[in-house]
Amino acid sequence: MRFTKMQGIGNDYVYVNCLEESVENPASLARMVSDRHFGIGSDGLILIRPSVQADFFMEMFNADGTRSAMCGNGIRCVGKYVYDHGLTSKEEIAVNTLAGVKRLALHAAGGSVQSVTVDMGAPVLDPALIPVSVGASPVVAEPIEVAGRRFEMTCVSMGNPHAVVFVKDTAGFPVEEVGRPFEFHPAFPERVNAEFVQVLGRDEVNMRVWERGTGETLACGTGACATAVACALNGLTDDEVTVHLLGGDLRIRWDRERDRVFMTGPAATVFEGQMDVAACPVDEPPHVVDPEW
Repeated sequence: MRFTKMQGIGNDYVYVNCLEESVENPASLARMVSDRHFGIGSDGLILIRPSVQADFFMEMFNADGTRSAMCGNGIRCVGKYVYDHGLTSKEEIAVNTLAGVKRLALHAAGGSVQSVTVDMGAPVLDPALIPVSVGASPVVAEPIEVAGRRFEMTCVSMGNPHAVVFVKDTAGFPVEEVGRPFEFHPAFPERVNAEFVQVLGRDEVNMRVWERGTGETLACGTGACATAVACALNGLTDDEVTVHLLGGDLRIRWDRERDRVFMTGPAATVFEGQMDVAACPVDEPPHVVDPEW
């Protein structure tokens, strides 16, 4: 089976073109390819499938094999993949996901996509839909105790759940110590991605992220979008900010009038290769893609 490894500011995934390839057990495959010692090494697996409602369908699996509805860095790389591999000649495409259809503007130069702007849709602030089981609605600066520490969190879903907390210094913050307890805190029935954010100014923040099913990653696109919304809701920044992550920068704009979040950032191909899927241990029934709605 042929694959392509791609990354968006260090958030790396293995991509398989399922218009040509067949993947029956993607959760097992995701665990195998994500292993950085015995596999290819990645934050997960992304399958590019045909779509009835859009140009393509993106299906994503985390490094632990769990399925996720959306990935901001991942979908930018999908846009680059389909353009660079000649699956589309359009510079504006629609990609369906389990979080709905997302529209992408592909910024190409020299025949390949260099960066992508994604309309990420409206931020979800309803606690029941995020989901998070706390009393406030919306969940803004809500107290929570995690790993023996008290934080104030703002919760946003961008197709997956995020808890954003503000810290004085992201560089020295113990993400490994706090991130896992956040992910599995009983307040989050579907677990959560935790963002730890240092505000630098009205249009600039630092962010580190603990992603559910993976751990700390170099970047998280949906997390950057949730962070921008959380910063604005708390009055800490303007509605457009540069989010500095360990792997690079994303520019996020929350258009409050239309209630849509736009993310712009790079996408890059690392390498391509071929894997022996017969070596992948099968510990699950064959996978069936959810029908598009």
